[in-house]
Amino acid sequence: LPEVRISDNGPYECHVGIYDRATREKVVLASGNVFLNVMAPPTSISVLAADTPAPFSRYQAQNFTLVCVVSGGKPAPLVYFKRDGEPIEATPLPEPPVGAGSWAPRNLLHRDLDDTKVPKSLAADGEPGAGNPFPTADPPRGLAAERDSVTESIPETVVSREFPRWVHMAEPIYYFRHTHAPVSDGTVEARATLTWTLNPQIDNEALFSCEVKHPALSMPMQSEVTLVAPKGPKIMMTPTRAHVGDTVRILVQGFQNEVFPEPLFTWTRVGSRLLDGSAEHDGKELVLERVPAELNGSMYRCTAQNPLGSTDTHTRLIVFENPNIPRGPEDSNGSLPGHCGFRFVLALPLTVILELT
Repeated sequence: LPEVRISDNGPYECHVGIYDRATREKVVLASGNVFLNVMAPPTSISVLAADTPAPFSRYQAQNFTLVCVVSGGKPAPLVYFKRDGEPIEATPLPEPPVGAGSWAPRNLLHRDLDDTKVPKSLAADGEPGAGNPFPTADPPRGLAAERDSVTESIPETVVSREFPRWVHMAEPIYYFRHTHAPVSDGTVEARATLTWTLNPQIDNEALFSCEVKHPALSMPMQSEVTLVAPKGPKIMMTPTRAHVGDTVRILVQGFQNEVFPEPLFTWTRVGSRLLDGSAEHDGKELVLERVPAELNGSMYRCTAQNPLGSTDTHTRLIVFENPNIPRGPEDSNGSLPGHCGFRFVLALPLTVILELT
């Protein structure tokens, strides 16, 4: 059997006999059989985070689960986890934990809160005692036409790395579960999960690896991930020069670092609701359909978070007059109905000249 395949797996028989010319029958004198067991090494291994994207919480302990998926092997491989190169001693777990022991998230007591734990929404909206770095008053529209930069880059605001008292520096307790599922081609898909109570102080930038041992492998194969909180979101706005009536798209292109697990993105408008009237929008991209002039100068906040941390970045929308959109009837003859001793001469796009008559 050259280039043996998994489909060749199974029993084989060999029969030895003679052919009797008189009776024209075949007489079997002996027979034998053998079972061919074909092994196949795993073809793929990957590590992912369960239940993502998920928010970051500094007020409540969170359970975190890594899932290692190994496919294409026969027989089932041996799967285990390592942290920073060291094997993890984990408690076997046949079923997912349900509110027992350290698995139950503990709510913070009132004494655990301090002024560094004020939610971002309260601080940004100008609660008493919190500065409001982004005034919500209407911006001067006449400045937009003369600005060289269409969008303004606002420095990133990183959430404080101070965590409440539920975060302990003790070694975490890991729970491990291993399952096998047969596949139609004769191979086995192995899934291994590692679950523990996440500690952002010690788990951020921790290297976890899933390793596989198999009789068809000369050395273990592995896949690794590093748990990292998001940092420095990069935002792109199109078109770069937005006019009244345009559809504006604000997109998160990436980060200054490699982020794992997948972040959750939330968009808000500072000091007001979004264009569609909603308080926030989830997703990597925020789309503003047919932007009106009233959005000129409005500030948008993108919060990127995963279970290890959260970060905010802001961008300001500048809206220009659109020469293709006719002006209102009050501007058709260059003056407003009714005279108050002034004549208004409009010079596009937004400059207003007052001439005394």
